[in-house]
Amino acid sequence: MKNLVVGAGFSGATIARKIAEELGQKVVVIDEKSHIGGNSYDYRDKNGIMIHKFGSHIFHTSLEPVWQFISQFTSFNTYMHKVIAIIDGVETNIPFNFKTLYDVFPHTLARRLEEKLLAKFEYNKKVPILEFQKQEDEDLKFLANYVYEKVFLHYTTKQWGVDPNEVDGAVTARVPVYLSCDPRYFQDKYQGIPLNGYTETIKNMLDHPNIEVRLNTKYQDISETFDRTFYTGPIDEFFNFEFGELPYRSVNFKFEEYDKEYYQSNACVNYPCNYDFTRIHEYKYYLDDKSDKTVIAKEYSEFFERGKNERYYPIPNEESALLYAKYLEKAKTLKNVYFLGRLGDYKYYDMDKAIARALELFEKIKGE
Repeated sequence: MKNLVVGAGFSGATIARKIAEELGQKVVVIDEKSHIGGNSYDYRDKNGIMIHKFGSHIFHTSLEPVWQFISQFTSFNTYMHKVIAIIDGVETNIPFNFKTLYDVFPHTLARRLEEKLLAKFEYNKKVPILEFQKQEDEDLKFLANYVYEKVFLHYTTKQWGVDPNEVDGAVTARVPVYLSCDPRYFQDKYQGIPLNGYTETIKNMLDHPNIEVRLNTKYQDISETFDRTFYTGPIDEFFNFEFGELPYRSVNFKFEEYDKEYYQSNACVNYPCNYDFTRIHEYKYYLDDKSDKTVIAKEYSEFFERGKNERYYPIPNEESALLYAKYLEKAKTLKNVYFLGRLGDYKYYDMDKAIARALELFEKIKGE
C-alpha cells in the first residue's frame, strides 16, 4: 500500500512514521515549504543560538503514550516555561497567581485578597478570567476587574483583533487566574525543549527506509496515485474554498539582534497594556545557548491573508464552526482521505495534542 502525507510537521511526521514502521508500507511526505517541521521549525543562527522561526515552542504533556513516542527521536532538557508580564511597570508572573498578587499590590491589600481567595476557591484551582469576574465581594470584584483590564483585555484584543466578548470560551479559558504559588505556565508531568531542536527531532521521525520526503511540493503538484492520503493542510483549501474561507489569526515576528548577553530577564515577556506587539521572545534561554549576542522576536498579531502570511490560530466562533462543519461533512464522503492537524481539523492543538491525534488516527486505520 502506498500512502501520501501532506505536511511535514508533527502531525504528518507522526502518522508517516507509524505507517512506515509498524505497517511496513511506503509513505511519501510532501510539504510546500522549503523545510520540514511546519511551524515548529527551528535552526541555529550564526551566533549558535537555536531560533524558533515561528514563535516559541515549549513541549509539554501529561500523555504518557505521546511522551514515550517522541522520546524515541530526541532527548529533552528539563526546561519549565515561565511567562513574565509587565503589569503597571512591574515584572511579574502570569497566569496571575498569589506571587503576582504580592508583586503588584501593597502587602496589606495583597494579604486581604489572598485570604478571601482561599476562602472562596480551592487551592491550585485555575479559574477562567470571565468566570472569575462573577464576584459579589467588593474586594474580589476589584481584583477581578484589575486582572481583566491589566492582563486579559488589551492583550486579547491585540491577539485576536476583536473585543474579548467575541472570543470563544475555549480561548479565554487559556487565560486563567491561578490560585497557586506555582510560577510555571504549564503543570504537565513532562516538559522541556528537545536538545537537538524540533527540526532535528522531526528529521529523525522521518528517517526511515519506507519514507520519502519531498519539499517545495504542493498537493496540486502530485500526479501519482496513492492508496491513502493524510492531509494536514487547510481543509478549506483542499476543497478549493467551495463554501468559503475559514478565518485564522496570523503572527508577524520581527527579529532583532543585540550585542549583549541578554535582552530581558526571561525567555518570554508579555506586554498586555503597552506597545502594539503582544510579547517578546528571547531564544537563547530555551537551550541555555552561550553567546555574547542575543536574538529576540517581537510578536505582532494580525489576520491571515492568503499569499501574505501564515495560518496560525483557527478563530473559534459560531460562524467558523458552521463553515468548518460543511467541509467536515464533505470530507466524510471521500474514501481513504484523512484530515488531521491544526489546519486539517481546524482546531488549536499544542504539539502533544497534535501527536496524540495522529496516534489515535493510526490506531483507527491500521486494521483497514
